[in-house]
Amino acid sequence: MAEDCFAEHISAKLERRPNSRMDESKSNKWRTASAVERPRHSGQARNGTTIRIALVTNHPPPFRIPIYEQIGNMAGVDLQAVFCSAREPNRQWDLPPLRFNHVFLKERFVTRGSNFIHNNPDVIAALRRLAPDVIVTTGFNPTFLYAFAYAKAKGIPHVPMTDGTDGSERALSGVHRLIRRLVYSRSQAFVAASHGGLRLYASYGVPVARCFQSCLCVDNKRYAQRSAGEPKKHDLVFCGRMVQEKNPLFALAVAEGVAEVLGRKVSILFIGTGEQEEEVRAEAERKSSLVSVEFHGHATQDELPALYASARIFLFPTQADVWGVVANEACAAGLPVIVSPHAGVAGELIVNGDNGFVCELDTAHWIERTAMLLSDEALYHRCAQRSRMLVSRYTFDHAAAGIVDACRFALTEKKTGQPRESRNEAG
Repeated sequence: MAEDCFAEHISAKLERRPNSRMDESKSNKWRTASAVERPRHSGQARNGTTIRIALVTNHPPPFRIPIYEQIGNMAGVDLQAVFCSAREPNRQWDLPPLRFNHVFLKERFVTRGSNFIHNNPDVIAALRRLAPDVIVTTGFNPTFLYAFAYAKAKGIPHVPMTDGTDGSERALSGVHRLIRRLVYSRSQAFVAASHGGLRLYASYGVPVARCFQSCLCVDNKRYAQRSAGEPKKHDLVFCGRMVQEKNPLFALAVAEGVAEVLGRKVSILFIGTGEQEEEVRAEAERKSSLVSVEFHGHATQDELPALYASARIFLFPTQADVWGVVANEACAAGLPVIVSPHAGVAGELIVNGDNGFVCELDTAHWIERTAMLLSDEALYHRCAQRSRMLVSRYTFDHAAAGIVDACRFALTEKKTGQPRESRNEAG
């Protein structure tokens, strides 16, 4: 078939391209597992007013599952989620039952650093069975390129969807950029998670009228309810994988510096696990005269609201995050946030001097601002209140509407061949 040949051609070019970052021990080993296809839910019969969306993505993260469920329950929409994997190996998410139509492809990927490059040729057969009206893809792994090629071969509107930003993709190679130009020039509508994603599309010449936003979000109400009246056991909280790029040692150094400034012991809660955990524990032991440290380890989704509510300030010293859903969680729990400029939330959800601070990774700056928040009650409460207000715009309703509006736009544009002016405005 033409679509199969084109997809295989794209994949072959990608696989032949050398990459020095690839883990040599795994570079030629594709991991495989059995395909699991869930029974489709009984729902609205397909007719002239129902749009069937196939959304092809890596795996089901917990913060996206409620969005997919909401889309699946919309009148006139038939969502079919196609997952490359049930869960990537570096994730410890506890997932709820998936109450929307979905398919798990046979797991097949290589590891490059902390990234997983999915290559699932069976996505073509899955798309044939699903017969979608619109195909959404969330990246540029071979699997997504197969889906894109299938869309083009069958004349189906294609919608790229990204969490990336103009900052996170600044260092892409020429080949990566060429593939994006190829896909974007042949797509009908575009979905971004953030303003940074919208700027990314603009950098490729994508018209604003074709762009929609589907924000990353959490259940704000659940976090707010748990934080009401909760005693503050910890001054600070760090939540994330304990790896170098998340900077847990930096957070610990900030806690120590704040203790010296305030002249008292400072407490910090670490939520998460990772390869640096033992190093962080050893360093915490050395700083124990100034810093009281609690290690919670991995937290389930049900545990997180109470854990955030037990602290006063969230430290997010990441070296690279396209967004940072942990900031949504902290804001929903009413915490001021101090974040590096290397997270997508910086300048969007976290506004410098409003609901926290955006600081370069300089411990002196972080110590100064953290100490300021802990010693100035008026400033602290104002920032906490603003966190709740700013995060209130990031909802499942908004995220679901952005995806569906983009798909309807793409379908209409494909039929008419003329771009329309109306669109879902980025909030």
